[in-house]
Amino acid sequence: MERGRGRGGMLGLLLLQALSEYCRLERKPPVTAGLIAANTLIYLRPKFLHTVLPSLNQVWFNPYLILKHKDLKRFILSAFYHIGESHLVYNMLSLLWKGIQLESAMGSIEYASMVAALVGMSQGITLLLAKVLLLFDYERAYYNEYAVGFSGVLFAMKVVLYSQSDNYAYVQGFVVPARYAAWAELILIQMFVPGVSFLGHLGGILAGLLYVYLKSSHSGANPFTKIIRGLTSLLGWPLRFANRMFRHSRSRVFGRGTIGGSETRNLSGVWRCRACTYDNIDLLNVCEMCGMDQNGDAFWPSDGDTEAIRLQELRQRRVQRFGQ
Repeated sequence: MERGRGRGGMLGLLLLQALSEYCRLERKPPVTAGLIAANTLIYLRPKFLHTVLPSLNQVWFNPYLILKHKDLKRFILSAFYHIGESHLVYNMLSLLWKGIQLESAMGSIEYASMVAALVGMSQGITLLLAKVLLLFDYERAYYNEYAVGFSGVLFAMKVVLYSQSDNYAYVQGFVVPARYAAWAELILIQMFVPGVSFLGHLGGILAGLLYVYLKSSHSGANPFTKIIRGLTSLLGWPLRFANRMFRHSRSRVFGRGTIGGSETRNLSGVWRCRACTYDNIDLLNVCEMCGMDQNGDAFWPSDGDTEAIRLQELRQRRVQRFGQ
């Protein structure tokens, strides 16, 4: 999260670098790409979304306003708004790097469920911390603070990414154990970058730790994963239905018969051609596919013709019938 306003000329850099990195991937993570696109569209506010999206002033994360007015809009949407191009570029490049690794390792559905959980948990913990700090007379500093941005979720993702790592990571030029990278970044950013939300970043780290703990202590399936799988299944039902209909229609020829194996099918009102195994309705005395008589007498000679002659005869009949 970040406070204040700033502008930069780096939005084009974000789009070019993100597109270049994404195209180079062998397996392209769709959820990460969708998150970057959503954050970018919200910032750009194109005309077709301008009347739908609330303004920045309507979504600032402010603990006092959220608790006073029960404003869930501020609670959720503030994570997807950014106050300037530099703010957006920094967060989206960080999301691209972390998202590629996490989504490739976890799978898109579990990764999407994790992001949804971390958004709610990081925002909720930040709100809780601001409320608790009222007991220590920090009302002006935190309870009335305005903040927006995806960085709280990014801190949580960093905790999840490095939770099982024994390696080292670079944080603002310093080498630290990967497990403590999020804490080191929290301190360094607070020291050298003015206008950032300490409470929002801290809430993200605590959300990441809580997520890792809950996942390691819960033996069953992730409930968020179940919800997202259910939504995906529901949204994909029309496509699956159309696909089944298409596969079914491909097995039919001219809408009145099918081509099968050599075995006889037990279907009432249908007879199978001995030459081409096409199933014809009883109303036809001649095969619709090859023109053979229903009894096969016109095709199968009794004088011991070879199989090659039979195949040549069948080809000639098809050419005469279909003109090809």
